[in-house]
Amino acid sequence: MEFKSEQKHILMSPRKLRPIADVVKKMTPTKAIEVLPFIKKRGSEYLFKVIKSALANANQKMVDSNTLVFKEIQIGEGPRLKRGQPVSRGRWHPIKKRMSHVKVILETKK
Repeated sequence: MEFKSEQKHILMSPRKLRPIADVVKKMTPTKAIEVLPFIKKRGSEYLFKVIKSALANANQKMVDSNTLVFKEIQIGEGPRLKRGQPVSRGRWHPIKKRMSHVKVILETKK
């Protein structure tokens, strides 16, 4: 059985979220929930919420959380906010504020 959870439009670039996801992928979801609050990166809060939501979806179907493993953690790129920085001589330098989409899929062990 699969259990999904997804968070879209996180105002943080995927490049900053992926290293945290790589660390968590190797763990079980319950272990990841224990470890994520102690990772000193802002992106760990977002991953924590998405994984916790996926675990809640599994508990809703009466599945034991100890029998779950990560099937997939996807960090995709969302839309970009186009902002600018004023510079000398009345010019403008573009700044792209990137967003992320996080998708977590849990499955039961076989």
